[in-house]
Amino acid sequence: MTNDISPAQIQSGNRRALARAITLIESNRADHREQATALLDALRSPSGKPAKQALRIGLSGTPGVGKSTFIETFGLMLTNMGKRVAVLAVDPSSTRSGGSILGDKTRMDHLSRDPNAFIRPSPSQTHLGGVARRTREVVALCEAAGYDIVLIETVGVGQSETVVAQMSDLFILLLAPAGGDELQGVKRGIMEMADLILVNKADGDLKSAAMRTCADYAGALRLLRKRPQDPDGYPKAMTVSALQNDGLATAWTEMETLKNWRADHGFWATNRADQAQYWFEQEVRNALLAQLETDTARAAMKSLGASVARGDLPPNTAAQRLLTQLKTT
Repeated sequence: MTNDISPAQIQSGNRRALARAITLIESNRADHREQATALLDALRSPSGKPAKQALRIGLSGTPGVGKSTFIETFGLMLTNMGKRVAVLAVDPSSTRSGGSILGDKTRMDHLSRDPNAFIRPSPSQTHLGGVARRTREVVALCEAAGYDIVLIETVGVGQSETVVAQMSDLFILLLAPAGGDELQGVKRGIMEMADLILVNKADGDLKSAAMRTCADYAGALRLLRKRPQDPDGYPKAMTVSALQNDGLATAWTEMETLKNWRADHGFWATNRADQAQYWFEQEVRNALLAQLETDTARAAMKSLGASVARGDLPPNTAAQRLLTQLKTT
């Protein structure tokens, strides 16, 4: 990887340059991190803000709910409206080998060939929260490349997938009908963050089950405390069929309505500011954790760990000594 990726290439919509820039962003090498930071700084406007702000839509749901089918059908509908759509699909990484399948382009065959769409699968690298560690920075690249809408598809592991809400303007929860005890299938935490709950596969024999599931969630949402960033009636539950392209246009209308209301009442800008503060704090934490990966810290941890194992030091005392050593290095 070299630093010959120019901001002008990204801003002109060069897809190959965008793909290479994302690879640079996702690299953990120290020199690549410096190049990535410089590239992101160069893509910002003189005011220090991104040159363009796309609509960021986070999409979560349990495995098998049809996220890829929904994103392809939804994405094609948006591109047919003249929108440029970027899809950031995060695949789970193996805790044993570290590898990922990264098969989203295969599952979204039609959308991947659309000139107004860009699909980038990325490994989660065991990062918690359903997204990759650098997904937020990749979103900024896609905005700089001129995409109007960025869809962030999470790993799909259930109720822990809440980090995506810290990098999106709208958070969509996709559910399947007749999934057993629906109100226990997805816990309260992620439900409270969802702006829209879409019950997919509302077609054929599953249509009546989807209607019942949607009614169950609509009732559950009414029991939740109303959020200040929502107009009356939100969050809401709806049925869709990605397979038959049914209900997606209505869902998009609801997303636009919510987006416009939040923008008009100042919640859009407040949310973006809160997210920036959150990611600043995360970067500080990550930088502090990175100090533990240095040779000096590893040697100290090994020595103190051996003392703990022998019973010479209690764990809390050994930890305090390690922190003291890190402060003086």
